[in-house]
Amino acid sequence: MKRYGVIMAGGGGTRFWPLSRQAMPKQMLNLSGKDRMINETIDRLHDTVEKEDIFIVTNEKQAAKMLECVDGRIAKDHILAEPSARNTAACIGYAAMEIVKKYGDGIMCIFPSDHFIKNEPEFTKILNQAVQAAEEQDKLITIGIAPTFPSTGYGYIKFDKNENAIARKVEEFKEKPDYETAKAYVESGNYAWNSGMFVWKASTILEKFAELLPDIYACLTTIGDAMKTPDEDRVIQEVYPVIPKISIDYGILERSDDVLVLSGDFGWNDVGSWDMMKVIYDEDAEGNILVGDHVNIDTTNTISFSSGKMIATIGVDNLVVVETEDAILVCDKNRVQDVKKVVDTLNEQGRTDLL
Repeated sequence: MKRYGVIMAGGGGTRFWPLSRQAMPKQMLNLSGKDRMINETIDRLHDTVEKEDIFIVTNEKQAAKMLECVDGRIAKDHILAEPSARNTAACIGYAAMEIVKKYGDGIMCIFPSDHFIKNEPEFTKILNQAVQAAEEQDKLITIGIAPTFPSTGYGYIKFDKNENAIARKVEEFKEKPDYETAKAYVESGNYAWNSGMFVWKASTILEKFAELLPDIYACLTTIGDAMKTPDEDRVIQEVYPVIPKISIDYGILERSDDVLVLSGDFGWNDVGSWDMMKVIYDEDAEGNILVGDHVNIDTTNTISFSSGKMIATIGVDNLVVVETEDAILVCDKNRVQDVKKVVDTLNEQGRTDLL
């Protein structure tokens, strides 16, 4: 079957403030020093999906900038603009309807736009195995990550490690656990991290919408009926904002008996916050990650990210220091998840110039 790539790129990346902004969120940034995260996501699909068959679903306000960022890799009409954020079920359903109505059924390979993957050949192998499983079994395939430590920051997928199959039946999805529970999960060998990457036929996921999320399916059908007509844009503007908000995980995957997990280890990380820069950059002898112009004296375990100005630190430990043209962040590394609170506070204060 024909293969399509669908990249979900509507997020704001608030935990990467002040570098990540509404007009230039994390997925559009070059954090690795090689290319923008969205372009790295596109390029790593080269052995599985043709570039002309890749779609990006993004926020309407980001669509023009997204087209500029991808630099000709994606056709203009393959950037699907959401009038409002309605979570991943709507995002994926919209892309599935677009594909079926305009291009014909095929295998959808769905990815977040802002993941870091170190071992791309292994990733490609796992992805192609997932495509084969979706073609042969007509199931919903989720790509899991073989856990390398007892993470409390990821959701988990339970399966039977003794099942004699590459793609194993999902027994249960687990929320982010505490440390002891996560440790037990990892030791059992029956769990994978939930990566948020999925593979299935476009027609199959639409059938699941009809069965499990009929309200959303009705909205998607209305949009689909207007596709390739003069009313398409108007109907999307009217209908999309009233689609119920729910994730694909809660709405479909956790309620379906037709989900398989294919677990792999290819150096994956979702790079969700500043402390995760350690997966992209090597630490120096003092445990520091230094990007840009800097002078560090008696500084340890610190992330220093300069966008232009020189950053000097003396006698500090376990900090994140980020400099941009109009803002500076100084944060205890153990509090990086709270960077989102800064964004929330700025929003409450009406500081749109810094958002």
